[in-house]
Amino acid sequence: MADQNHDLIEVEVACALPRTQTVVTLKVPVGTTVGEAITRSGIAGQPAGGGWNSVAVGIWGKRASLATVLQEHDRVEIYRPLIADPKQARRKRARSWGDNQR
Repeated sequence: MADQNHDLIEVEVACALPRTQTVVTLKVPVGTTVGEAITRSGIAGQPAGGGWNSVAVGIWGKRASLATVLQEHDRVEIYRPLIADPKQARRKRARSWGDNQR
């Protein structure tokens, strides 16, 4: 009988929210994509704002597409949208700081 674990790889799917972080470890078949791993993880239902196609994802901090094929020990990361543009927030803080100095 063939070893059924032979064609499986181990990956993680991670999703961090403001107050919680969830990481799910999965054994998936070789050739599994980022999108398939997210679905298999059950880590999140349907994200707000139009589904998984509108959500940014990555592998170990580097952007990836949902169609990217996973390798052994990859960590899929689901990125939540930014609530503020970092450049705009920095400009606002700088203006506020300048106003307080006068």
